[in-house]
Amino acid sequence: MKGRKDPLGLRGATRDYRIVYAVVIGLTLGALWAYLRPHGMSTSSTFGYDRLDGSSSKDGAILSLESKVAMLEREVKRLKVENTELAQLNLKNALLEQEAAAAKKQLKAVSPPVKVGPPGTVKSMRTNQEVHPDESTNPKLSALLKKVAVNGELIVGISNNNVRDMVQIWFESIKRVGVTNYLVVALDDEIASFCQDHDVPVYRRDATISKSQAGTGANHAISGLKFHLLREFLVLGYSILLSDVDIVYLQNPFNHLHRDCDVESMSDGFDNTTAYGYDDVMTDPSMGWSRYAHTMRIWVFNSGLFYIRPTVPSIELLDRVTAKLTKEKAWDQAVFNEELFNPSHPGYEGLHASRRVLDFYLFMNSKVLFKILRKEKDFAEYKPVTIHVNYHPDKYDRMLAIVEYYVKGNTKALQRFPDGSER
Repeated sequence: MKGRKDPLGLRGATRDYRIVYAVVIGLTLGALWAYLRPHGMSTSSTFGYDRLDGSSSKDGAILSLESKVAMLEREVKRLKVENTELAQLNLKNALLEQEAAAAKKQLKAVSPPVKVGPPGTVKSMRTNQEVHPDESTNPKLSALLKKVAVNGELIVGISNNNVRDMVQIWFESIKRVGVTNYLVVALDDEIASFCQDHDVPVYRRDATISKSQAGTGANHAISGLKFHLLREFLVLGYSILLSDVDIVYLQNPFNHLHRDCDVESMSDGFDNTTAYGYDDVMTDPSMGWSRYAHTMRIWVFNSGLFYIRPTVPSIELLDRVTAKLTKEKAWDQAVFNEELFNPSHPGYEGLHASRRVLDFYLFMNSKVLFKILRKEKDFAEYKPVTIHVNYHPDKYDRMLAIVEYYVKGNTKALQRFPDGSER
């Protein structure tokens, strides 16, 4: 009606209600849409299918997980490769650090005299300079060593066919620990062919046993040859880990050398005193007040496993031992130690070679293993670098048992053997 007014705010209230209704309807429709179409517009139906071919969304999730697993497996493989490369780089870096340290010591030795520092700071040179390689002395061996050696060093074993079975255990253990730089010096055609058949690097070398060594026994006679044969390697500039074949390798030995002396050798000692030296007091009651005399003793270096650098003192050592064994009926290991340790005295000029005893628990002899270590509580958890069956004549059987214990996990493999020898 003309001139009639609506109640106060009626039109505005109606408009507000319409807005509220619209919002409620929109929310209701939105909730219904969300319920029917949980994956939005990308889905093709309201019944849990997300692909045109009708496959379930669970299949898609499985495929996604499988893809992630495959990706992670590829990443693990990549990291393993990187870890191996890193380990190799770390080893090379350690070798370079050793070489740098040796070079610094050699530089100090040829430098002009310097003022002596305070007590505790004065150090003499232990690492002698290496010789200049002379390939003309043996071109054939030189060519072979260029293929076999790694970082200018390698393991060398010398053998004939008489100990073929032990040779096989020897080189199989070397291969097992990942060492590729090793070589057999074959003294006959049979062992040379055997090595070739087993993809073992081999150098065929004829050698004549001297008359003075003819009656020392086959093993000792062959052992005496090694000093003469080893000289050829050093003259070519290579560092050698000389190894008898009655040794089982359980770790890479090159990771445990110091390379700071002319000779690093395993010991025949069985504890800290015998292996590293001790004060041995002797007594002569007839002298009364001065009855006691102090002597220094150390058990011998084992000439069946030693690392030797191509230095002048090292080559002189080999020449001295070879010369003495050619003239005398002597044990090569005794002569080896006499030349290393005997000081200069009237009628004799001592050898000035630096030397180091290797850790006897790492480079272990068979006395330590069978008489001591296998009886220790923590024996099962410990793994040496090498085990040399030098204290026992039943070498082959004990080598097999060592492999059974450390490689194949037979915890009873060592139990049947006595501490010492039954013969």
